[in-house]
Amino acid sequence: MTQQQLPTRRARPEFSIPSIVALICAIGSFMTGAGLGFVLAILAIIFGGVGVMLAIAPQTRGGIMSIVSILAGAIGIIAAVFKLVL
Repeated sequence: MTQQQLPTRRARPEFSIPSIVALICAIGSFMTGAGLGFVLAILAIIFGGVGVMLAIAPQTRGGIMSIVSILAGAIGIIAAVFKLVL
């Protein structure tokens, strides 16, 4: 007698919470004033770094989104400095 193999379903990778928070902070840093924009840009960089580290696991997505958030956070810091000066 042969045993039938049931097809196993692989869980879909999900976005990590830090990568989503990093993207929200990066977008928010452009929409606020200099002080809050600077803080949100720093948070985008921090959460983006955590998101990149979590994206190493195969069941987690969001690595590229986290990298984009880190870059947007760096640009957000520059934008916050320009807002402060001007």
